[in-house]
Amino acid sequence: MLQPSDSQKSQSSSNQSFPPAKAVSVPVDQATIGRSLVVKGEITGSESLYIDGKVEGSIALSDSRVTIGRNGSVAANISAREVVILGKVHGTIQVTDRLEIRSEGSLTGDVITQRISVEDGAILKGSVQVRAAEQKHAHGQAKQGDVKPAATEQAKAAAAVAGA
Repeated sequence: MLQPSDSQKSQSSSNQSFPPAKAVSVPVDQATIGRSLVVKGEITGSESLYIDGKVEGSIALSDSRVTIGRNGSVAANISAREVVILGKVHGTIQVTDRLEIRSEGSLTGDVITQRISVEDGAILKGSVQVRAAEQKHAHGQAKQGDVKPAATEQAKAAAAVAGA
């Protein structure tokens, strides 16, 4: 019985049809604080952070995303581009883009953000300040001058009605 040589084996295997390789996306840099870890102090950096453990102190990741997992417990002031809360957070959150509190999440503290999403079942205790985007903010200032005279007109009208 004839057996194909090694060169014939490699040729026949190269003629086989293989499914196309899946496109592999570049992995996003993300650090993880695991469930059993406790961090006390200041966290700074330029990559996204997933917290499933306990953090006390401050978190400053201005161009990144901070995600507090279901098991995560954070007692810290957070400054980031985006924050997603599935666990518990106690502290002030300042976000340049978006804050999302999922149904399992709870936040006790003040919020400054451009966009906010709070799912049914989520807990939010504190003040919320929604700021316009920088482009919109400059446009909004031009309109503020227009709003003041209208408010003054309304005040005069209300005074006239009250006086009558």
